[in-house]
Amino acid sequence: MIFQRIYLFLLFIIAFSSCKSVDKPSDKGFKTIEKPAIVEVVDIYNPQDHYTKKEVMVEMRDGIKLHTTIYAPKDTSKTYPILMMRTPYSCKPYGEDQFKSKIGPNKYLMEEGNIMVYQDVRGRWNSEGVYDNMRAYIPNKTGTQFDEASDTYDTIEWLVNNVENNNGNVGTYGISYPGFYATYSLLDAHPALKAVSPQACIGDFFFDDFIHNGAFLLSYWRATALFGAMKDEPTTESWYSFPNFGTEDQHQFFLDHTPLSKLNKFYDSTNVFMEQIKTHVTYDEFWQSRGIIQHLKDIKPATMVVGGLFDAEDLYGPFSTYKSIEKHSDNYNTVVFGPWSHGDWARGSERQVVGNIYFGDELSDDFQKNVETKFFNHFLKGEATGETGLPEAYMFNTGTKTWESFDTWPPQNTTKENYYMQPYERLTQLPNKMYAASEFVSDPKKPVPYTEDIKVGFTPRKFMTDDQRFSSRRPDVLTFETEVLENDVTLAGDILAKLNVSTTGTAADWIVKVIDVFPSDTKNTADVQDHLKLSNYHMMVRSEVLRGRFRNSMSQPEPFVPNEKTAVNLKLQDVFHTFKKGHKIQVQVQSTFFPYIDANPQTYVDNIFEAKESDFKKQTHKVFNDSSIEFTVLK
Repeated sequence: MIFQRIYLFLLFIIAFSSCKSVDKPSDKGFKTIEKPAIVEVVDIYNPQDHYTKKEVMVEMRDGIKLHTTIYAPKDTSKTYPILMMRTPYSCKPYGEDQFKSKIGPNKYLMEEGNIMVYQDVRGRWNSEGVYDNMRAYIPNKTGTQFDEASDTYDTIEWLVNNVENNNGNVGTYGISYPGFYATYSLLDAHPALKAVSPQACIGDFFFDDFIHNGAFLLSYWRATALFGAMKDEPTTESWYSFPNFGTEDQHQFFLDHTPLSKLNKFYDSTNVFMEQIKTHVTYDEFWQSRGIIQHLKDIKPATMVVGGLFDAEDLYGPFSTYKSIEKHSDNYNTVVFGPWSHGDWARGSERQVVGNIYFGDELSDDFQKNVETKFFNHFLKGEATGETGLPEAYMFNTGTKTWESFDTWPPQNTTKENYYMQPYERLTQLPNKMYAASEFVSDPKKPVPYTEDIKVGFTPRKFMTDDQRFSSRRPDVLTFETEVLENDVTLAGDILAKLNVSTTGTAADWIVKVIDVFPSDTKNTADVQDHLKLSNYHMMVRSEVLRGRFRNSMSQPEPFVPNEKTAVNLKLQDVFHTFKKGHKIQVQVQSTFFPYIDANPQTYVDNIFEAKESDFKKQTHKVFNDSSIEFTVLK
């Protein structure tokens, strides 16, 4: 121990001496401070010194065998619970002499000792069988019928009967797709399964990740290679490849490949998932059967749902998972949402930043140590009375940058308040009785970008708090803004945009953004991009899209009647954000958000993946002044 302390002290001295303040000219003449040099710290705790590793093939009820990796503490003087993650992303590294650098949900659970288990799900990596994206749940299975619930049950049954020194208690967890499998473990749960933490969990692929309210998330197109390529036998090597953009400008790449049929040259019919997306363009039985939210009833294991308030990939899933369990079950059920993008809470970042916005220090470590570890230890090692000391809802206010605890989510002491979209860019709580409308011309060939950044990537994250000034200054974006707030306004719950619109075309997307406009005297932090200032920053708090054809039904699309006033309601996922005194609340309405979502041709076609270039036309859209946005306001 003394050597570890000396080692850490020396690292501190090196890091401190690397920090320096430098006068650096800027366009305003201010001084800026260089960030401290990054010192790579070697993790003193090495799992190989404390754990053994074993790889086994666990047989399911239909005879298929799944690759399962077991890390067990070398100290066999006591018993341990089992913590398991089932994943489509592989149990790497393979080989019993090859160890992960970190095992389990977090370093605290690793260092105190738990049996950590990873499993390649059916049809992925080193497991046998055929993979199925969001495999449909089968209630009342008989014989050798299987789904992910039965695969989890069969695995737990094998583990508790074959792994030495286990205490008979099992927990499951996972982030994103592994979070979906964690949720799935709640269905027909094994009696030994006592605690489950679905995190950033997919709930339904028609609303998470690849599709949002019927609009295809084009920015995720490249990732379909990961899920769509099938394999014939177990493997420890990648069998899929990703398309090469051939450019660092994804906006231009997707413009050059509009309509969507131009992307067909990158994937053929062997990409099963892309074919499913292209052929199931409504919320039909194919998608409905793969949703898991509707099955979350009479849940028995304790659950802790975790999510990030700035998660561009999975907001629908964790909010809907928590709320469905809360409504239909009587188990221990809690929710945690922090100022994180996708999976940030599992990382070791000292300084929590999303985009240009700094939220605080050690937020993820605090969650891991004082929330996640406490949850699992209580139900897997403790008395499991439910008296964990944790709140029902532990939520981070992204405006005040503070954690708050609630007995329910949304909180009970909230009210619904409407803000009306008035002429002259005003957002007011008093409706204007005169008949008026704001209009803009939407050109799908010159769409509004979702970010100013020039980039190529898989899934966007930073833009969830991006500065929206560039957007508000475009003629094809409507902006509505309050006066400077005289008092704090705290939103705590979902948001409903109640639009009354018309279009000269027969199809249109509707994107609504809620934005916090900072005061002009706001000072920069070290995290702000060089070309930006926090002075008058337009921070996006929440955004969402609705493909207008689905305004009345996700399964029965319909065109717009040209120039006919039409109601379009768009739900935005929950927020917990205080618009402080001196700030302004802004709402933006637009019809393109490219290439986060694909460009709508604005001419109705049955399948947008089959649209022709001639279908893409400019149209004039109107938003009438009886349109409003309904906030859930904390009192």
